Amino acid sequence: MVRLHPDGGPGVTSSGHGEGSLRKKLRGFLGLLLWSRLGLAGLLLTIVSGTLFLVLCVSDVVGIHTGPYFGIIQFLLLPGIFAFGLLLVPFGYFRARRRLRATTGSAVLPETFPVIDFNNPRHRRNALILIVLTLINLAILGMATYEGIEYTESSAFCGQVCHTVMRPEHTAFLRSPHARVGCVQCHIGSGAGSFVKYKLAGVRQLAEVVLGNYNRPIPTPVRNLRPARETCEQCHWPDKHHGDRLRIIKRYDEDETSTERTTVLLVHVGGGAQGREPAGGIHWHMNLANEITYVAADDARLVIPWVRLKDREGRTTEFLASTSTLTQDQIDRAPKRVMDCVDCHNRPSHAFRAPEDAVDEAIAAGKLDRRLPFLKQQVLAALKGEYHSAAEAAAGIRTALEAYYKDQNKDALEAAVRAATEIHAANVFPEMRIGWGAYPNNIGHQFYPGCFRCHDGDHRSRDGREISQDCDRCHSLLAVEEVDPPILKQMSAQN
Repeated sequence: MVRLHPDGGPGVTSSGHGEGSLRKKLRGFLGLLLWSRLGLAGLLLTIVSGTLFLVLCVSDVVGIHTGPYFGIIQFLLLPGIFAFGLLLVPFGYFRARRRLRATTGSAVLPETFPVIDFNNPRHRRNALILIVLTLINLAILGMATYEGIEYTESSAFCGQVCHTVMRPEHTAFLRSPHARVGCVQCHIGSGAGSFVKYKLAGVRQLAEVVLGNYNRPIPTPVRNLRPARETCEQCHWPDKHHGDRLRIIKRYDEDETSTERTTVLLVHVGGGAQGREPAGGIHWHMNLANEITYVAADDARLVIPWVRLKDREGRTTEFLASTSTLTQDQIDRAPKRVMDCVDCHNRPSHAFRAPEDAVDEAIAAGKLDRRLPFLKQQVLAALKGEYHSAAEAAAGIRTALEAYYKDQNKDALEAAVRAATEIHAANVFPEMRIGWGAYPNNIGHQFYPGCFRCHDGDHRSRDGREISQDCDRCHSLLAVEEVDPPILKQMSAQN
């Protein structure tokens, strides 16, 4: 009597005279597979995961969206289980065959290749079943691979899956001018090389999130960001001259009536390609005939002691800040960066507002009612309180404003609480240690150094030239913080 079971568990018994019956039972792939626990487990995993994957795909098609976390299950977990099950099936089959041969000898399972005869109806049927199942498996794996790559490159995956880490960036992204531009278009770009490089970086970042050893806040600027000419300039064509743009800025005092003051600027955007005139204005920096290189003294690139200009004739001029202590040898050895779009537009999709700027915008939009006395002053005071969570901030802002405006219009008070809470929630994230001013914005120079990092009148060349601080080079001031400026009336009359 010989005990048979491929995985060592309870099985059936057979004597020598029963070998023909046993051989018949084990004939074919499926017959032997049924003797393998591993093979059966793989078959079950494949069927269940494949069915669930297809059901979730149909739910997406009919408009039943399940969110970013279900996306991980649908496009990453289930296809992984499906592929693992497919691998278990042949592994279980060959494992069972090897054990049975070791137990029963070659009389039951001879070591020969199967003979396939398509004149045999059973062989044709089995071949057809095998082809159909293979096509189904390939279709599921192909769909899962395509959808998985597409899902991991979606903005929802980037911003919502790593919820705590990326919530500040995703919140800012959704209210930015680039909200319909996918994250990967700037952070990865096109090409197989970039795809592989940044997917591998994503594995490292995933490990950091799982282990909880990521930076709080996320450090900027991003060191491995692709050059602007491979990302920004695919949409924003630098060869075009953009001329001047009119900009009207509303600011409000912290007095009783939150007095409105208006600044009107004619911004000289400028630009122009190499060899094409006129080339001037702010985008002169990005004129293809010029190359600006600089050395930053800090990781945030806010302190720039040395700048080099290479003009269209190939002549170079070096400018050094008078406060710099860098020697020529240190400058030669220092890492240098060629200026591109993100040196000024450093927060194009993830801008965090200064509290004064955000409150001014809310008042101008009518979200804050200026009939409340000292509105801007009190909202700013409530916003700048020390809070350790979003819930604590919402409660603290409400308490502060209700205490001051307890006898005021209830609707205006409620609107003020709601607007102030929204401002705080969009710009301050205590869990990531992001407070007011955590991420400076280099556009302009009102709340952060911005343009004045270089245009401070203090950077001079050896022959006495300086990087100018002349306001008119970038904009013409038509009105500066005036109450009801005449220029607006003139513009209104002309229109």
